[in-house]
Amino acid sequence: MPAQFDVIVCGSLHLDVMVHAPSLPRPDETVVGTRWALKCGGKGGNQAVMAARAGARTAMIGRVGADDFGNRLRANLAAYGVDASKVLVDEAAGSGMSAAILRDDGEYGAVIVSGANLNIDPSGIDGHWRSLGGARVLVLQNEIPEAASIAAARVARSASARVLLNAAPMRAMSSDLLDLVDVLIVNRIEAESLAGQPVRDAASAFAALAMLGADQRDVIVTLGGAGLAAQPRGQRPAAIAPVPVKVVSAHGAGDCFVGALAARLAAGADLIEAASAANGAAAAHVAKGA
Repeated sequence: MPAQFDVIVCGSLHLDVMVHAPSLPRPDETVVGTRWALKCGGKGGNQAVMAARAGARTAMIGRVGADDFGNRLRANLAAYGVDASKVLVDEAAGSGMSAAILRDDGEYGAVIVSGANLNIDPSGIDGHWRSLGGARVLVLQNEIPEAASIAAARVARSASARVLLNAAPMRAMSSDLLDLVDVLIVNRIEAESLAGQPVRDAASAFAALAMLGADQRDVIVTLGGAGLAAQPRGQRPAAIAPVPVKVVSAHGAGDCFVGALAARLAAGADLIEAASAANGAAAAHVAKGA
């Protein structure tokens, strides 16, 4: 039986409080901002929306609180055509949220409170996947408990789905999870932490790819304004040049890349083709701003 969805995302949902300010505050400093807004996010939610916007039939497995934030998060997924039937409501914990400060130059800093995301039950994920009808691609991140990600990866693998892990934010990961990953996506900071050596450009990213398991899985290292390095499993690495744009805001660029990548892989593109398309989508995103 063919998969019901192209992409299923198992991951985090946060409501972001976005504050625009000329600089990030130092300790004991109050900075006067210029405006604020609420934005539905979390790496999982962002990536699901971006996959759907890229044309993929997309579903989300996650958890929110029984509060206004949770209502907004579920409604936002539905508005973009993401199936949110397996985004469960937690009566005990509040929804995840973040406070993000965007500087005038487009850079940002953020603090997250995970809330209900930490209560995703690994024992229910197999049933959620099967109830949804499966997908060609599973997308994971590091904002939910690792046990939940492992449960999702196992059922996806059993259904011959491709498992993508965006190892962000950086944290220690077990071999139980990494051994189930078909495509690992990291930025330069995460690559440095995992590889144990500096990653600043395509050349240093190439040197780190072997340490990131490129002989066992596909690996992508995103380099911001310097483009990215990608290596299909067991093949030669490739550098993909940046798309020149004026950056309005870098917020969400990585999630845009991952969602677009998942959609293209689900549509049958190879890794380099999919990464090139996702690179263009992320460039358009930062030029438009959050």
